[in-house]
Amino acid sequence: MDYGRFLEKLMVMDDVAWKRHANPWSVWTRVAILPLFVLAIWSRAWLGAWIAIPILLLVVWTYLNPRAFPKPVTTKSWASQATFGERVWLNRNAKPIPAHHVRVAHILSGLSALSLIPMMYGLYAYQPVATCLGLILLIVSKFWFLDRMVWLYQDSKDDDEEYSSWLY
Repeated sequence: MDYGRFLEKLMVMDDVAWKRHANPWSVWTRVAILPLFVLAIWSRAWLGAWIAIPILLLVVWTYLNPRAFPKPVTTKSWASQATFGERVWLNRNAKPIPAHHVRVAHILSGLSALSLIPMMYGLYAYQPVATCLGLILLIVSKFWFLDRMVWLYQDSKDDDEEYSSWLY
């Protein structure tokens, strides 16, 4: 099983959750999760064991977020189409996608993984430059990936009735 499918199953992302997650409010409020998680880890020196509270709240919010907002009125926004592209990406074994999208998505996922190295080191050693560098690289690579997912969705929607039905 690939990493994306594993997370989808872990998050219990059924069709209803995906439709609600297409709401731009869902997408944009998820942006804050990683910086808040980094802040929670960074604050361990003065929070001590209480660090569990913000981390638990962030884990719960990560799960609830795709369900917290209603289905969007329209799905023509960049954020909505980014979630559609993620669905197309996750479905690539059942419905193949163009190789150029696969290659770039893997490169961007690798860049995201590499950005964890300075971020985790910075968090461990209380090095703000390494932490911020890793966090910035992770956010940039994630947004680049999402932008690529919009492109993937745009390339896929006209050839698939299911995919085209998501856009309204």
